[in-house]
Amino acid sequence: MPTIERLILKNFKKFRDFDVSFDDKLNILAGGNEAGKSSILQAIDLALSSSRSKVEALGVETIFSAQAISEFLGGDRNVANLPALHIEVYFKGLGDQEFDGRNNSLRRDGCGIRVSCLPMDEYTDEIKRALADKDGSFPFEFYEVRFRTFADRTLLPYRKPLKHLLIDSSQINNDYANRDYTRAMYVAQSTPSERNKHAYQYRKAKRAFRDTSLKAMNDTVVDYKFDVRSSSKSSIESDLVITEDDIPIEGKGKGRQCFIKTEFALRNRESALDLLLLEEPENHLSHVHMHKLIQRIDASKDKQLFIATHSSFIATRLNLRKVLLLNEVGAAKPASLQNLTDDTARFFMKAPDNNVLELSLCNRAILVEGDAEFILLGALYEACSGGSSTEKDGIHVISVDGTSFKRYMELAKILGIKVAIVRDNDKDYQLNCVDNYKDFVSDKIRVFADADPARSTFEICIYQDNAKSCDDMFAAGRRTLSVQDYMLENKTEVAFRLLEKHGKALTVPPYIEQAIAWIRG
Repeated sequence: MPTIERLILKNFKKFRDFDVSFDDKLNILAGGNEAGKSSILQAIDLALSSSRSKVEALGVETIFSAQAISEFLGGDRNVANLPALHIEVYFKGLGDQEFDGRNNSLRRDGCGIRVSCLPMDEYTDEIKRALADKDGSFPFEFYEVRFRTFADRTLLPYRKPLKHLLIDSSQINNDYANRDYTRAMYVAQSTPSERNKHAYQYRKAKRAFRDTSLKAMNDTVVDYKFDVRSSSKSSIESDLVITEDDIPIEGKGKGRQCFIKTEFALRNRESALDLLLLEEPENHLSHVHMHKLIQRIDASKDKQLFIATHSSFIATRLNLRKVLLLNEVGAAKPASLQNLTDDTARFFMKAPDNNVLELSLCNRAILVEGDAEFILLGALYEACSGGSSTEKDGIHVISVDGTSFKRYMELAKILGIKVAIVRDNDKDYQLNCVDNYKDFVSDKIRVFADADPARSTFEICIYQDNAKSCDDMFAAGRRTLSVQDYMLENKTEVAFRLLEKHGKALTVPPYIEQAIAWIRG
């Protein structure tokens, strides 16, 4: 099965220079907004489509690096230094000499496609005049798009090396996107001879309709006749719809459309797709349908999958080690989780809830082990930071089950994320908070807990450091439980009430104060 093994981008959208290698089966692109997930899928789609009209419909100016344009216009504006855009897709297992050669930026033997957007030499004089105008805009109109193979041969749309499909859930109700999807699936599910036969029979049926159903009316019309459109814009491929229970799928809800389109595209057939690109498949899906979709994706065979997602659920349930993490600054290479241990990857696949991507996509984080700590940490942070907040300082607070700390610490260690662990000592600080994590702590990962065995939990520390406030709130009506015991029995409720009543006046336990000072440093 032919696959894409590498993608190199130069001056494409946010990527000045970008190089990424792919897995033969599954690639999960994860990142925040504007991290470039969609841009990678779009680059692959443009290259494999080999369609100038698709680029023209988007507009060259929309896919060109804005930073590259800005730097050029702010520089010497020399025509010799005009920036160029390149998309290079490297194939594996294609076995077609027309794609083998050295027409790539690495100047090495390879198999692939190179899409270039370059200024046209014949318009050099016009470009110079345009650039001489300091108030003028960038001369995009003098650029051309070229689709060439690595053998330096022109690539035409009918010579596509891989059959692919892009499903973008944000375009799920777009008429053009629906027609394009149906056309692509029809081509994927049929042979050329079948399509030729269908086209002939469809035109024949239209003529029969004209000659029978319209005949009586046309016989009464002088000089002019009614006919049925037979142009390419009304061919069988443009008129086809996909239905479920005799209802066209575009008449379904957005969630059902997403599911049907993806599920249908994943079905296997000898002449079907080689490659499927999914843009945020979690959009519009309920939890139940998300489970079904993940099961369907996981069971897919003989297709290379690229999935752009914000969802920790999708990333962990499919395979966390197949995740490529992209950041907003446009690093030259994405971070990979392929070195995650089998145990940790399997743990996150089975964990009922997790915040893997939230941790993976941040630079600094505080991990706490319960709801009470999570509820109050914002107020405690504000008290320690002179009125700042975790949001302002770019620090994520994540609630993690205490037994899962090591899993998240392994993840943070691989990605170089600064993490403060805030946990209870459970009456043995040395055993539970020092020895337990000796293989994970580093200059970027530290564990903070109260060293006093008598202050074994967060609630006890909060009570002892804020006894008067807690007694005033919770002592009334106590018959058997002390205030401290009541707080231990009702952790979440107590935290909510403390936040509402005394959030800005609480004394911060010293170990939490130390954690906040360290993570801010």
